[in-house]
Amino acid sequence: MIVVLMGVSGSGKTTIGTRLAERLHTVFADADSYHSPANKAKMASGQPLNDADRQPWLETLNTLLRGWFEGRQGGVLACSALKDAYRKTLVHELPPDAVVFVLLDGSKELIAERLAERQNHYMNPKLLDSQMATLEPPSDALRIVNDRTPDEVVDEIMKHLNA
Repeated sequence: MIVVLMGVSGSGKTTIGTRLAERLHTVFADADSYHSPANKAKMASGQPLNDADRQPWLETLNTLLRGWFEGRQGGVLACSALKDAYRKTLVHELPPDAVVFVLLDGSKELIAERLAERQNHYMNPKLLDSQMATLEPPSDALRIVNDRTPDEVVDEIMKHLNA
């Protein structure tokens, strides 16, 4: 099973993804680790990435997901995947049922609070508005409000994945 935890920065993708991967006994990858130094510098300066900035990053992530699928190992990827076009790139050349998207949702206030508490992260909290404006919530994703403890959120995701 391949799960992509998606949502805006600060929605809890890394925290939930790490725990979900442990529960599923599979690997975890944070898409942020695959950004180029130029992308990280751009975001740190408060400038949102554009589609041209994101495309090589998304293609790299697609290669990662295809490797998991072909290796029959599965995995959990934390990735913003804000637009439908980005999600299409992520699953390019994968069977339709190979990837489950889980949208981690929350109020703007809750997410802004989390971003303000972050230390040593290149994502500028000022970009939250642009991320929320860019988000195209998928109709076919599992949508989970991340306003509880991480274990409770993972329990809910597991309940839906095992259904």
